[in-house]
Amino acid sequence: MSHSLVIAPQWIGDAVMTEPLLRCLADRGETIAVAAVPWVAPIYRAMPSVAEVIELPFQHGGVQWSARRAMALALKGRFERAYLGPNSLKSALLPWWAGIPERIGYLGESRYVLLTQRLPNPPRHSRGSMVAHYLALAGSPPPLGTLPAPRLDLPLELLKSGLHAQQLSTAAYVVMVPGAEYGPAKRWPAQHFAALAAQMRMPVMLLGSAKEADLCADIVSMSQALGATQVRSLAGTTSLSQAMALIAAAHSVVSNDSGLMHVAAAFGVPQVAVFGSSSPLHTPPLSDRARVLWLKNQADHQPPLDCAPCFERMCPLGHTRCLNDVSPAMVAQAWQAVVAG
Repeated sequence: MSHSLVIAPQWIGDAVMTEPLLRCLADRGETIAVAAVPWVAPIYRAMPSVAEVIELPFQHGGVQWSARRAMALALKGRFERAYLGPNSLKSALLPWWAGIPERIGYLGESRYVLLTQRLPNPPRHSRGSMVAHYLALAGSPPPLGTLPAPRLDLPLELLKSGLHAQQLSTAAYVVMVPGAEYGPAKRWPAQHFAALAAQMRMPVMLLGSAKEADLCADIVSMSQALGATQVRSLAGTTSLSQAMALIAAAHSVVSNDSGLMHVAAAFGVPQVAVFGSSSPLHTPPLSDRARVLWLKNQADHQPPLDCAPCFERMCPLGHTRCLNDVSPAMVAQAWQAVVAG
């Protein structure tokens, strides 16, 4: 049995979308270790095909030469091949310094000599599905028209502890994820989230990072002004593992195109995902229990959204109609349909 190292991407959603790749490698007999930064490592601990998660002591930005060299020396001689999820130069240094014989990745950032197997790298927004993009690293693209869905699994003890900590019961609350790390052009308006939350007849938990605490607090205040009494913000108070547990045990999820959207899909939770500046052709929630709202797909929407998808952090035209025009009533209708099965 061969031993392989996978260098993980640094975004939660991308980490989830690598799961079919790791499952494919494990199914053909490779023992998989994943090198991941701490903020995505819990995603890989929820993947049954991963034998080991190696947390990387790196921060955002900078090459951090000495830390990478020290980690590479610690890994020397352990792996026959490495698969590189990110396209950066620095992500290729670790397996190169570790002397891993086969190093497989996409071309990018002048790292040609650091790779032994080089895949042509199309522009980011011309790649089609990111699941297929990562899966191609295994040399086994899915058959035309099919795409394996990412799957995550959590221990029952973690699910129970997550519910107990928040005094919640399984499938008795709705999770809403109003943030999106990439930027405002991926965020459905806060007032729309508040209006939808006020319609719910069960508790609503708002999840997000500490950066999104103010956004979630505003949604709580706005929903209370509309008569809601069971809307609570947990933004910035949960770890990623705890947030995953709360999503896995939720009745349903409403989110933007975000990392936690992919988490919900991988747990098979009924969900509605609102897309704006990005495209569900590129990063869809791959689940039979997911419903996507994207006005670009609605031919009768006027005036047409010829600007979408722009993939920008901020709306270049200043109106963000791709999200503002998605009404709470539209999302409520999609939510009712998905929870009805």
